[in-house]
Amino acid sequence: METQTFPSLHTPPLPTLPFDLIADIFSRLPVKLLLQLRCLCKSFNSLISDPKFVKKHLQFSIKRPHLVVNSTNNLDELLLFDSPMSSIFSISTAMQTHLSYPITPINVGYGIPMGFSSCDGMLCFAIHANSVVLWNPSIRKFKLLPRLQSPSQINPIFIYSFGYVRFIDNYKIVSISFSIKDHIDVSVNTIGTDFWRRIHGFPYCNTIRGSGVFVRDSVNWLAYDASSSSLHAIVSLDLEKDSYQKLSIPDLKRENCTLGVVTDCLYIFECNDMFFDVWVMKEYGNKESWTKIYNIPYMKDHVFYSYAKALYISEDDQLLINFYDLTSKKLKLLIYDSKNRIWKIPDIHNIKCISNSEVYIESLISPFSRG
Repeated sequence: METQTFPSLHTPPLPTLPFDLIADIFSRLPVKLLLQLRCLCKSFNSLISDPKFVKKHLQFSIKRPHLVVNSTNNLDELLLFDSPMSSIFSISTAMQTHLSYPITPINVGYGIPMGFSSCDGMLCFAIHANSVVLWNPSIRKFKLLPRLQSPSQINPIFIYSFGYVRFIDNYKIVSISFSIKDHIDVSVNTIGTDFWRRIHGFPYCNTIRGSGVFVRDSVNWLAYDASSSSLHAIVSLDLEKDSYQKLSIPDLKRENCTLGVVTDCLYIFECNDMFFDVWVMKEYGNKESWTKIYNIPYMKDHVFYSYAKALYISEDDQLLINFYDLTSKKLKLLIYDSKNRIWKIPDIHNIKCISNSEVYIESLISPFSRG
């Protein structure tokens, strides 16, 4: 009697992928999924925790920027919204993720986050002037830095900047503090250390406005003349040599200006009577390399602006601009399409009053360790 055979019900084993291919696939995935994969097996955990993989993942994340908006919708409520930059520029309503601050005022004394800066997936913000928090919301880790003292000043104002320094392959937080006596102190903390190092010899006693901007292993500030409120120069601190220098500025009205960085170049965003002008220093330190790349007319029926900053410039030359509306006394977001020379208002729900906004990317970088 002939025996009848049936096909096997067992699924054939999946082909084994080369480890390099797995690493390449994983490096393109969002952080949330990577954190889940890390729990599946030891080999995945080892790969995702490897510093080389963390850097490789960062390179792909840079191509997918987000916008983080700090919103004070109510007097007693501080909200943080994260939206993919692609959705900000789209016609539809921007996608949002509500981020919860990792630390409450009770942990560090009374106060609320006083602005923040962003670099490689980490946010640096101050609570109660001299209390600083470094936080990666993607991996839900934060570090409270040691309190900063300023013995030479009474009731000083602290402004913090945060960025990556290539020559040491690590990140630094730079604090600049000043008081009504015009004395300026600068201190630096390097990630992985628990102390601040004072850098003496700040060359000017003029007014500093806004956070410093990191570019080419230096941090740069706009220095204003205290008597005339006009822009005096850019003060640059070389973080490798611990030395200061003055960078010349282009020929502009020197009143309402902000400093930023685009494609690793310094830029000045100027508000004059009828236009926003964007100047870029194409060769760092070379005054002759200042070039005006945008001349942006105000919106029709425009309001009065006392502050404006270009947060992001897209590949198709659309500018995301954060500005202070003197009429409503609020920070607002606008998009300027430079090719079609039209203004757009991004559709972001649940945000009534912006207190700060920064470009942000997801990353696996820990606030406790080197870059």
